[in-house]
Amino acid sequence: MREFRAKPVVEALTQEYKEQADKLKSRGVVPALAIVRVGKREDDLAYERGIIKRFESAGCEAKVHELPEDVTFETVRDLLIQLDKDEKVHGILMFRPLPKHLDEDALRNLVSAGKDADCMSDINAAHVFAQDGVGYPPCTPEAVIEMLRFYEVPLKGKRVTVVGRSMVVGKPLAMLLLKENATVTICHTRTVDLEAECQRADIICAAAGAPRMIGPDHVSEGQIIMDVGINMVDGKLCGDVDYDAVSPLVDAITPVPGGVGGVTTAMLLKHVIASAKGM
Repeated sequence: MREFRAKPVVEALTQEYKEQADKLKSRGVVPALAIVRVGKREDDLAYERGIIKRFESAGCEAKVHELPEDVTFETVRDLLIQLDKDEKVHGILMFRPLPKHLDEDALRNLVSAGKDADCMSDINAAHVFAQDGVGYPPCTPEAVIEMLRFYEVPLKGKRVTVVGRSMVVGKPLAMLLLKENATVTICHTRTVDLEAECQRADIICAAAGAPRMIGPDHVSEGQIIMDVGINMVDGKLCGDVDYDAVSPLVDAITPVPGGVGGVTTAMLLKHVIASAKGM
């Protein structure tokens, strides 16, 4: 069994992006991300720390705009509009979900496609489905593709089962896989005979948000398992795959933590640098 870990992927990508950032800085352009965070959710803070570390390692900026949990819609709206107009800001990331009193759909669509670093807006989502190369896909699905590419897993003609249908991971991941000429099946928690659908695949991408739902009955010999799930069970992080039970049965698997999630911040860096190049 091979373990596909994030660390070597991130190190290679960060070096590549740092070289690109250095060229931009020689022209007076410092790639910069604006993070908009409402409140102090622990998962947001953990992700934020990872982003700042990744950007600093590449010589780029990540500035946090922290707002109180009872902030008004108008305040968030005005901040997003201001950041979108700021030429020194090349990417915007707003942590979601937002508090219920804020209209998330209205706010996430205020950011222009070129600065929407994690595919918040409906416009960028449409570009992902159109496969027209405009805008940026969500960072987590793209991280799956980058990991498969780094570990030299060919996708052309391969049967890939995506377990999960969210607009954050499952659906856009299916589109990115189709772009690589994979044959994609989308399943979910209500799929009839999910085990059989998974067993037929060459690659399983687990992204349903259900702890350890993919067990030994779902897998078959020679498969590659990409676990996108991030769940907290008994105070410990685990994925959507029962790692201990599944890993001895397959060819390769990503751990949680230490797998796909670690590459997500590198994709965010990639998008911000690309935006800085285009401005």
